[in-house]
Amino acid sequence: MTSLYVSLKTSTFQPSNLRRRRLNPEREAAVAAVGIDGRRAPTVRMSLGVEAPSNAAAKSLGTLKGKEVVETEARVLVGTYARSPVVLESGKGCKLYDVEGREYLDLSSGIAVNALGHGDEDWLKAVVEQAGTLTHVSNLYYSIPQVELAKRLVDCSFADRVFFANSGTEANEAAIKFARKFQRHSHPDAKEPATEFIAFTNCFHGRTMGALALTSKEHYRTPFQPVMPGVTFAEYGNIQATKELIQPGKTAAVFVEPIQGEGGIYSATKEFLQFLRQACDDAGALLVFDEVQCGLGRTGYLWAHEAYGVFPDLMTLAKPLAGGLPIGAVLLTERVASCMAYGDHGSTFAGSPLVCNAALAVLDKISNPNFLSSVTKKGRYLKDLLEQKLGKNPHVKEIRGFGLIVGIDLDVSATALVDACRNSGLLVLTAGKGNVVRLVPPLIITEQELERAVEILSEALPVLDENGSQ
Repeated sequence: MTSLYVSLKTSTFQPSNLRRRRLNPEREAAVAAVGIDGRRAPTVRMSLGVEAPSNAAAKSLGTLKGKEVVETEARVLVGTYARSPVVLESGKGCKLYDVEGREYLDLSSGIAVNALGHGDEDWLKAVVEQAGTLTHVSNLYYSIPQVELAKRLVDCSFADRVFFANSGTEANEAAIKFARKFQRHSHPDAKEPATEFIAFTNCFHGRTMGALALTSKEHYRTPFQPVMPGVTFAEYGNIQATKELIQPGKTAAVFVEPIQGEGGIYSATKEFLQFLRQACDDAGALLVFDEVQCGLGRTGYLWAHEAYGVFPDLMTLAKPLAGGLPIGAVLLTERVASCMAYGDHGSTFAGSPLVCNAALAVLDKISNPNFLSSVTKKGRYLKDLLEQKLGKNPHVKEIRGFGLIVGIDLDVSATALVDACRNSGLLVLTAGKGNVVRLVPPLIITEQELERAVEILSEALPVLDENGSQ
């Protein structure tokens, strides 16, 4: 037991209308004896008998078993996530381990984030070294990792400039603002410059209010209406329907995912993206590619749009860029960037030295042509395996995808199959309307691990018959 000595002076007390954590009865009695009533109190030297935290107490959460963690989570966190009943504790490569010691083959990658898997040595070295040097300074000052990362992103893309954010939805919010400012800057004499946006069916651009307005699923938007007005949704891939919507003086920008992840692993055609590029140019609108999930090597190309030979005015990035640390980025041309002025947008945390140094380690590996070639090769191998083992099952409607972003489209809900895979040691995701199994493994996954994953999927398929008959 240790004694805590407190000088009870005026500055120690806070106004009574501030929320105060309730003390236990003994401590409240001790405090009451000196009177917390907002009045000046004398300086008192008193022993509150506060016990120094033992190592056992400090580590109590770390020693809880899965069920206890789940129960604690239900009491202390906002219930916004329908989590799988797994408490993960550690990971290495493409394997994850829960608190009970069970091993899982990870084909979810933290929702397409852990491109280098878990515990990559070069990434870890970059994080540890930078954490010991400089972690955060805000954007009031320059920092070397941020400038170096921006330079590297410019050098390997269509872009002239970079804006850093903290997530994919923040990157899309920034792109919305940039598009609005661009239109106002480009048409200073216009009474009402273009402010509207076009997005597409099955799209997902984020959960903050602007990005949410660009997201097509109504159940995401409805509880928070009214969201940002001026968004029209066109059918993904439908050139004729979209042609009528992109209008000069009205459309500020078109947001599109070259490959839709959350929406069900749908790939755009080259003709569709070429049309969007030309239609935007004709209307004076900006073309924004959202590559938050499909970018940075997942398709076997560094950027998904490179496969089509069509280039945007802006591109939003996030998920894999910092290997699991929070980051977002907007890559944009000088034509768009030149309209922005000091103070038009900003972020306290974005582009921190720690996160940017981690991102440099990720970019170093993924941008290597041999690495990208391996992704292409493994993506083809995965699809071939899936066609051989699952393709003839009557519940499998289509196997689609590009590189290591693959979807298995089912005629029933995918939930039972996902659950069965998890129980057998394989982590996969759903997409679309819940009927698509989404496979987004770490890009370092081996062919042997892919074989094992497909084997588990194949063995779990009978659960779909049970699910379909209910």
